[in-house]
Amino acid sequence: MFTSIFSSVTGTLTIQDMLLCTIVSIILGFVISIIYMYQGTYTKNFAVTLVLMPVLVQLVIMLVNGNLGTSVAVLGTFGLVRFRSAPGSAREIAGIFFAMAIGLATGTGYLTFAAIMTVIIGLLFLVLGKTSFGESKYSEKDLRVTIAENLDYTEIFEDIFEKYTSRCMLQRVKTTNLGSMYELEYHITLRDVKLEKEMIDAIRCRNGNLTIICGRRATSQEEL
Repeated sequence: MFTSIFSSVTGTLTIQDMLLCTIVSIILGFVISIIYMYQGTYTKNFAVTLVLMPVLVQLVIMLVNGNLGTSVAVLGTFGLVRFRSAPGSAREIAGIFFAMAIGLATGTGYLTFAAIMTVIIGLLFLVLGKTSFGESKYSEKDLRVTIAENLDYTEIFEDIFEKYTSRCMLQRVKTTNLGSMYELEYHITLRDVKLEKEMIDAIRCRNGNLTIICGRRATSQEEL
């Protein structure tokens, strides 16, 4: 059974206990940050944030220490920070909650519990990130096609999309080159990824060999 190193929920806090919790928080913060960086792309600022987050949450929990008034003030502060923050991806939000949870555990003195949960959740992060779990079985793409202004964009590629895609949706139409051309943006699901080049060649023949951009779906869809 896990026990806290603190003798009581409220009361005085010794320097030894504070330093021990802080050291554990820093070490576990580094572990969380390394796990996050191993998953893929990242920024230095976010990696540093993950290192500091457990220590900061631990500090807040120790300052509250059973005081109701301080708890309400902390709740308001966290609410203000949330509304001043830019939305992040699902992986970033999961990393933030991971670091905050470990900070809560170290702040209440459950150091062994915090270390074990860091290992378990960290391994879960690595396994799920390296496997195909949750990946779409279909190849979804963003397709941008430029056509001349004298072409009717509503049906110009309909037969091509029926042949090469299982789903196609026109998302946006934008004029470009001083209004002499249209830029069409589609969300498509390919029937066969190997036929992507063949589809693009068919579109090139239809749009006069103007610009065509085909790539992965925008990452903004991962935001929560």
